[in-house]
Amino acid sequence: MTVFREPYRGRFLTLEGGEGTGKSTQINLLVEKLKMTGISALRTREPGGSEGAERIRALILAAGQARMGALTETLLFYAARNDHLETLIRPALEKGQWVICDRFSDSTRVYQGIMGTISAEILDRLEGLVVGPTAPELTLILDLPVEIGLGRAVARRGSLPADGFESENIEFHQGLRQGFLKLAERDPDRCVVVDAQGSQQEVADRIWAIVSDRFSSSLNATSDG
Repeated sequence: MTVFREPYRGRFLTLEGGEGTGKSTQINLLVEKLKMTGISALRTREPGGSEGAERIRALILAAGQARMGALTETLLFYAARNDHLETLIRPALEKGQWVICDRFSDSTRVYQGIMGTISAEILDRLEGLVVGPTAPELTLILDLPVEIGLGRAVARRGSLPADGFESENIEFHQGLRQGFLKLAERDPDRCVVVDAQGSQQEVADRIWAIVSDRFSSSLNATSDG
């Protein structure tokens, strides 16, 4: 369900998807592309992005640590999200910056909701309390076959132990993929599925085509100015 957002001067975009879909790389490329057009863009991530949220991230994603219970994870994610919004995202949007976030509430809905035990009603209440009207205008869901994504995650991690989410079995990760696709079906005005196969530049071009079409008026105004 799309939540109407506050009339901030900046734009709020999120990238979502399973493990190894290339979100971090694509956010870097998108932020650089926006800066080339004259737009001040800020990259951030969840859990984390602010000092308090990063401390909570360390509790959740410690390498080699088993996962906590679904409710504990959910409350920690929303606590981190609250600090992230209050200290980084909202101030940046109010200044007119574009904020591009690696994961946001949709990840909680998929990981702890669809693939966990937390009901949509509980998540809706937390969403209203913490996020309120500060919802993303556009969410890009990077979609990739699970085997490819997990292979990338292993290569990226190297010799380091996996965190609790990466350690889940392949059926869990397949469920994650389907969960994100279901979210996109439910909220097509906000969510756009992006094929994450191909070279980094090919995926970046697909993303830029979506962003430039969705925000053409803002981008044209910047270039004209």
